[in-house]
Amino acid sequence: MKAGVITIGDELLIGQTVNANLAWLGKELGNAGISIYKSTTICDLEKDIIDALDDYLKEADLIIVTGGLGPTNDDITKETLSKYFNSDLELNTQVLARIRKYFESRGKEMLDSNIQQAMLPKDALVIDNRHGTASGMWFERRGKIIISLPGVPYEMQALITEEVLPRLKASYGVKGKYYQTLMLQGIGESFLAEKIEDWENRIYEEGLHLAYLPSPGVIKLRLTSDKGPKEAPKIKAYFEELEKRFPEFVYGMNDETIFEVVGELLKSKHISLGTIESCTGGGIARSFVAFPGSSVFFQGGLITYSNDLKMKLAKVSPESLEKYGAVSEEVVKEMALGGRKVLGVDYTIAVTGVAGPDGGSDEKPVGTVWIAIASPEGVVAEHFLFGENRGRNIEQTELYAVNLLRKTILNIK
Repeated sequence: MKAGVITIGDELLIGQTVNANLAWLGKELGNAGISIYKSTTICDLEKDIIDALDDYLKEADLIIVTGGLGPTNDDITKETLSKYFNSDLELNTQVLARIRKYFESRGKEMLDSNIQQAMLPKDALVIDNRHGTASGMWFERRGKIIISLPGVPYEMQALITEEVLPRLKASYGVKGKYYQTLMLQGIGESFLAEKIEDWENRIYEEGLHLAYLPSPGVIKLRLTSDKGPKEAPKIKAYFEELEKRFPEFVYGMNDETIFEVVGELLKSKHISLGTIESCTGGGIARSFVAFPGSSVFFQGGLITYSNDLKMKLAKVSPESLEKYGAVSEEVVKEMALGGRKVLGVDYTIAVTGVAGPDGGSDEKPVGTVWIAIASPEGVVAEHFLFGENRGRNIEQTELYAVNLLRKTILNIK
């Protein structure tokens, strides 16, 4: 089944709201075996909606329209679709009762504009929305399906998963794909591709599909089967092979963050952790405590952005700072060891670097970072040279630091 997606809203076009609906639909429809061949974002104007529908009906089997179903005057999608399909609006008493109950349960007054949301095209199949007041609408024309859904993400997602996909699968025999994603940190896309060329060739011979999904510091490898979950053992075996070959890079599955994975590792081994951060400004600590249960292992952190605080809080010697500079192997090791003693923890992560865009030198250009891990067995440090973008440098420092912690705990060289 070939699908097109039309998202409606000025706020999407001016960047005021991120078009998260399109990303979510791409993923969910793809899993269901429905291929999105094109997407369009348009203003909430009658002409634009009609032009988009005319265009999509030439090729698509399924058109999903999101947005423009609210109670305000600028939401005209319902009226436009009713006109487009020559279907008069009529009061749907069941929908009206549901809307009334929705407001009563929340102790709110129902306005006339909310009542108008129960006026729906008489020739459309109404898709009940139990999570809001705007109903979905299902039209069919010349064997094509056009589905209009609210733009509120959690409402749209619920209608797709609870109503739309089950109907499509039952009536049109749509069969879902199966995929799994392997998470890697610390290797570039081209380097990885070169190392796993033999593995890739076997993947394709098996009829599986491989996608590289890179982002700063992380690569996702997605394996997809058109035959559904029955090929789950095959995909699992291929990923287990990579995990054995590259334990220094492979850290998790299916969009797990490295902070989640390492947090669970720390909890399972009853290891306490502290952080001593300079260039990341507390970002490592913040990423750990974002997950419930982090208090089991995370004890606290020191933000030692200045040299004075490196000396006062992390007990770095002034001689080391003077001789080697703040961004150096010697200083980052002292930060990790001193911080471990001050915080009274099993392991510490220490980071120091030149995030940029200023502050670099010929010897230590922007993107220079030192990371150290202190443990009961001693201290290890690694040097990295990232790029010139401050945000990416900070993000990559956080990721590489936590992966170095993982490797240190698991004794991965």
